Amino acid sequence: MRIVLAGCLVLLTGCSRYADFTLPVLAGSPGKVTYEWTVHPSPVIPRGSDFDRVDALNPSVIRDASGALLNFYSGYDGQSWHTGIASSQDGVSWQKKGKLFSPDPSTWEGGYIAANGSSLYQPAGTLHWYQGARVPRIGLVVGSKKHGPPVLVPGPRGSWDERGVADPYVIKIGEYFYMYFLGQDRARRQRLGVARSHDGLTWQKYRGNPILELGAAGMFDDTGLGEPAVWSQHGWYWMLYTARDRKEYRRLGLARSRDGVTWTRVSEQPVLSGTEAWNSKVVCDPTVLLDGDLVRVWFGGGDKAEPAENLNGQIGYATLKLTLTP
Repeated sequence: MRIVLAGCLVLLTGCSRYADFTLPVLAGSPGKVTYEWTVHPSPVIPRGSDFDRVDALNPSVIRDASGALLNFYSGYDGQSWHTGIASSQDGVSWQKKGKLFSPDPSTWEGGYIAANGSSLYQPAGTLHWYQGARVPRIGLVVGSKKHGPPVLVPGPRGSWDERGVADPYVIKIGEYFYMYFLGQDRARRQRLGVARSHDGLTWQKYRGNPILELGAAGMFDDTGLGEPAVWSQHGWYWMLYTARDRKEYRRLGLARSRDGVTWTRVSEQPVLSGTEAWNSKVVCDPTVLLDGDLVRVWFGGGDKAEPAENLNGQIGYATLKLTLTP
C-alpha cells in the first residue's frame, strides 16, 4: 500500500480560517424517509492481544486500487490509542495487518492518542486524517510519516470548538475536501461542524458551525454528538452520527441535508441501538461505503458505558437501506 499526498505539502500555520460555503446543493424528493437495517450479530473485528487488547473501535473503511477493503481502525492498549489496519475482500472476514502508527509524546500529539481517523482513497494514494493530543487536534498521515503540525486546531476563546476538534470524517466532491468533525466548548458540549480544503492540509471552517445541535433534554442525543459519517444518496446528503445520553449510552442517529451544512434529524429516536451482548451499551463510530442502493456500515460497539475507552470495544458490520416515499 502506498500513502502519498499529491500537490503542495506546505501548511499555512496559525489561526484557522473561516468561510461561508455549502456543499453542492442537491435536489432530491422531500419524501418520507424509511430505513431498514440488517446487522451482523457478532463482531467482525474483535479485540486482539496487542495494541487493541482493550478496545477495537473507530473503523474507517475504503477500497484500494485492487478493489480490496482496507480498515484503518483504532486500538486501545490500556494506556494509549493507536491506529491499526486490517484487510478484507467481503467486509465481514478481516485479516489484521498490525499497528500502523502510534502517538508520539515528543510532538504535539502527546502520548495518549493518534487514532479516531478518517481515510480517503485518491488516485495518487490514500490520505488519513486522525485525532491527536489530550486537547484534541487533527493531523494527517502523508506517506509513511505523519505530516508535521496539526491541520485543524481548536477555535478561539469562547468558540463552539474552543476545547478541541476530533472525530474527522472526510469526503471529496469536485475540487474540495469536506471534513465533518466534533467540536467541544468550555461547557463540554460536543457538537458537529464542517470545514473545507483544496488540498487536505489548509482548512476553512464553516462560519455557521455547529451544523448539528444537541437533542432536547431527555433525548437519546442530549449529552454529546460525535463521529459523523456522511454520504450522498437519493438527492440528499445523509449523516450517521454517534449520540450519547446522560448515562453514557451511545446509539446512532440519522440526519439529512440538501446543502451539507443545514441538517435535519430524520428521527427523534436512535436509528441503530445495540441488540447483542457485545454492543449492549454502545453503538458508535460509523463509517460507510455506498454499494448501489445499499449503504454498508461498519461501527464500534461495547458492553460498558464509559466516556472514552474501556468499553470492551469491538467492530461490527451492518447494511442500511434508505427509501424515500412521497
